[in-house]
Amino acid sequence: EVQLVESGGGLVQAGGSLRLSCAASGFTFDDYTVGWFRQAPGKEREGVSCISDSDGGTYYADSVKGRFTISSDNAKNTVYLQMNNLKPEDTAVYYCAAEKDYRMPADMSKNLEVRHYGYWGQGTQVTVSS
Repeated sequence: EVQLVESGGGLVQAGGSLRLSCAASGFTFDDYTVGWFRQAPGKEREGVSCISDSDGGTYYADSVKGRFTISSDNAKNTVYLQMNNLKPEDTAVYYCAAEKDYRMPADMSKNLEVRHYGYWGQGTQVTVSS
């Protein structure tokens, strides 16, 4: 069974850090693009960052650029999202998603669109207090 499991969420004060993990089971991340998304109450799910296995390319939403870093560990079949200098507006449920590289748009800026991803995790809550 294909599964994505997120972990690492929690409650942190503004300015603090968290590292989210996305572990895959039932498949490997080889030749996949993995994305991190978030959804705050009453808002649409939005893309945060993504990483492509084929070339290691990464992309970030403007709102997190310079604060968040996405990385992968193929040996552990896990993708991470290091989140530094967290802000209250980062509060959301964070989801990881995956899709085969060949199905993703060539323009990586479009890889933060929800519609491109076929596999999703259940999410992990991140709450940033002011």
